[in-house]
Amino acid sequence: MSDYLVKALAYDGQVRAYAVRSTETVGEAQKRHDTWPTASAALGRTISAGVMMGAMLKGENKLTIKVEGGGPIGAILVDSNAKGEVRGYVSNPHVHFDLNEHGKLDVRQAVGTSGTLSVVKDIGMRDHFTGQIPIVSGELGEDFTYYFVTSEQVPSSVGVGVLVNPDNSILASGGFILQLMPGTSDETITKIEERLSAIPPISKLIEKGLTPEEILEEVLGTKEIKILESLPVSFKCHCSKERFTNAIVSLGEQEIQEMIDEDEMAEAKCHFCNETYVFTKEELEEIKKDTKQ
Repeated sequence: MSDYLVKALAYDGQVRAYAVRSTETVGEAQKRHDTWPTASAALGRTISAGVMMGAMLKGENKLTIKVEGGGPIGAILVDSNAKGEVRGYVSNPHVHFDLNEHGKLDVRQAVGTSGTLSVVKDIGMRDHFTGQIPIVSGELGEDFTYYFVTSEQVPSSVGVGVLVNPDNSILASGGFILQLMPGTSDETITKIEERLSAIPPISKLIEKGLTPEEILEEVLGTKEIKILESLPVSFKCHCSKERFTNAIVSLGEQEIQEMIDEDEMAEAKCHFCNETYVFTKEELEEIKKDTKQ
């Protein structure tokens, strides 16, 4: 099954819901950044949340999530857009701990609990929308839930999870976001709360082979779900040699000449996808000419 997400309504439009299978997408991030299991879980959870939040946008709009919890993993940065495309990295990919008291990867210890989670939305206007909350858990699902309630004033529940194989590859990854619309009945809220307290972890549902549609049936406790849209999900970076060329031009003639004199080449690496671009001496000479135009 390829990765994809669904947008849906349930309980006669009282609940807006999203669910994603992100196993291959998080697996691509794991391979590109060589993340160790606990780092993979933290990055994967953020990628799952990020791609669902991106799906809430329209057109060419995009967003950036930054998690800085003060833990050894450093910062987690994830970009996503309305097309199901997502990319991300962690400052320190080689972070892993023993399982926590619940027998799960200790994401809280890796992320830390003394920092912030921020979301910057680029919706095509001059000023970007920025929301920021203090980290309340470090497990990330609870932190994204708190973000929606605090920054966007939308009562929500966010579940994200990652299972990692013994060889560090990704076994299962996915998530869901439930949002209550104004006027949601107490009966519906109670039903959902009961379901959320009874279901297995989201990563276990993915491992069992449940589709995003089936995950929503499981977490919402009803088969009466109206699927609004289905969207393929993938790890996609928008870096290119051309973009790095433009960045080198902006350094100016003197600094480019220093690169030529000292190293006779230049290397540029994209943080998001770990792709390396090499510029030869001849290419740098050509780029230097562009600074004079």
